[in-house]
Amino acid sequence: MPGRRFSYRSGMETPADHLPGTHLLVDLYGAAHLTDAAALERILCDAAGAAGATIIATHFRVFPGAAGVTGMVLLAESHISIHTWPELGFAAVDIFMCGAADADAARMALEAAMAPTRAEVVAVARGQARDQRNQ
Repeated sequence: MPGRRFSYRSGMETPADHLPGTHLLVDLYGAAHLTDAAALERILCDAAGAAGATIIATHFRVFPGAAGVTGMVLLAESHISIHTWPELGFAAVDIFMCGAADADAARMALEAAMAPTRAEVVAVARGQARDQRNQ
């Protein structure tokens, strides 16, 4: 809601569009591209775009012996990161968005591109008192 502000115990106030936001912990099983750093970088950047987020920087690293990829897309709104275990057919993804960026839109874009056979998602509302989450 525009103009809405939240007060914290510190006495500081934060506009609603600058709240810490949603953190999705996404486990992907049977996903594609688990050893392809270039593809994963493109997929995570596309997910950031789908969320309406602003990319600041990216960094991806392939581990030797096809042991997986770790990568990070740093956003003005926070980050999207991935770590893969190709030997298990598994990827762990963090999608943390604040402000108006849409973490779930990022998740849907990522899942569409990686085509997992199964996905498990835990959503955490960061930096919000329990009573504020229900407003």
